[in-house]
Amino acid sequence: MTNTVFTLPRPKGNFILGNLPDFGKDPLGFLTKCTYQYSDIVPLRMGFTPVFLLTNPEHIEQVLRDQNLFIRSRAFRSAKMVVGEALLTTEGDTWFRQRRLAQPLFHNKQIASYAEIMVASIVETIDTWQDGKTHDVYVDMGHITLDIFVKTMLSLDLTQEAAKTLVLTVHEGANWFEIKRKQSFLIPNWFPTPENIRIRNVVKQTDKIIYKIIAQRRITGTSKDTKDLLSMLMEVRDAEDGSQMTDKQLRDQIAGFMIAGHETTTSTLSWAWMLLSQHPEVQTKLLAELKEVLDGRLPTLADLPRLRYAEMIVKETLRLYPAAPILSRESTKDCKIGEYQITKGSYFIFAQWVMHRNPRYFENPDIFKPERWTNDLEKQLPRGSYFPFGDGGHMCIGKAFAMMEMVLTLTIIAPKFQLEIEPNHPIVPQATFSLKPKYGIKMIVKKR
Repeated sequence: MTNTVFTLPRPKGNFILGNLPDFGKDPLGFLTKCTYQYSDIVPLRMGFTPVFLLTNPEHIEQVLRDQNLFIRSRAFRSAKMVVGEALLTTEGDTWFRQRRLAQPLFHNKQIASYAEIMVASIVETIDTWQDGKTHDVYVDMGHITLDIFVKTMLSLDLTQEAAKTLVLTVHEGANWFEIKRKQSFLIPNWFPTPENIRIRNVVKQTDKIIYKIIAQRRITGTSKDTKDLLSMLMEVRDAEDGSQMTDKQLRDQIAGFMIAGHETTTSTLSWAWMLLSQHPEVQTKLLAELKEVLDGRLPTLADLPRLRYAEMIVKETLRLYPAAPILSRESTKDCKIGEYQITKGSYFIFAQWVMHRNPRYFENPDIFKPERWTNDLEKQLPRGSYFPFGDGGHMCIGKAFAMMEMVLTLTIIAPKFQLEIEPNHPIVPQATFSLKPKYGIKMIVKKR
């Protein structure tokens, strides 16, 4: 099969490293430039690896929806260093079994039971805020999302030391992932580079905490009222041989959900506060909605359907600052993308950062305008043009959970505090596993 796609125009690259230096220096800027200078499929070379950037929504949707033909790329498989054989990193029958076992945890009825826990965690954090003080909202949102994770997924209150260790794992995992991507994952995980040694040490600290939690739960057992992730995974039995998950399998799932859910939600909430501070007219509309729906009280699960503008703010934040800015896949067989033949083992990348800001699909794409999501805009868009939670079989299992968590956070904090960006603080988007603010987002909190 002839790979004629290589005849397409492409950016020049280094003789040995190809496009890796440009991509590593500024991945978001490089992919944006490629999108507007070349065709729907852009041939690239990352080190020794041929890669194709996809910018046509139909092509992106094709790759996302066929999870057998297009599996997670080397980048995701490399993340097994941190999360092991988790839902986040597995494929095929292993992935399908894990997804089936975890799905009940994210059914609407089960998610609804988490609302009160989320509200309590949010209130507990902002009760420590003082008028006029400067906070790194990226850190504070991280405290909230981690607290919600351990209480809903593990039914626990962690010690301060344990919480710091888990947060460190998430941050170090994201930084390690960024370094590995800049290297195009050419250096194997077993090689003793400083970053590989550091992440192994951090993971060891986290494993001590997780395995201790598992051991204690095996001793105490689970009550009929406990329906968190850990209890469900401990109780489930394989339909074929009746076996249950080992401690290692439980550990991997906990680590996977922590990495996938904590960091992405933390980043999105941080970007939302930045955008709100830059657009007072949006704040005014949000406060008007909260006055009408809540009138000073805390939100409940029953209020969520009426908090439409708050939900639009989250959707618009995810458009401009997608939690996962870049995705990648690898073909398991020879295939065809558009009119071009692609060989087995080819790599594909597509960037939410680019697609979500494309003027073909979004009017005034660089403007923060939550109102664009009225009248079900998402249903009118072509699939593959807006996909903050991915798509197809690998769509984020925690989408509804995350949306509820983010809407509740906005609607609880916004009426109580006005957040203003600290003058001269540098805000730089950094494309790691998630889109995080490289230097945090320092903001002055003022009581309303």
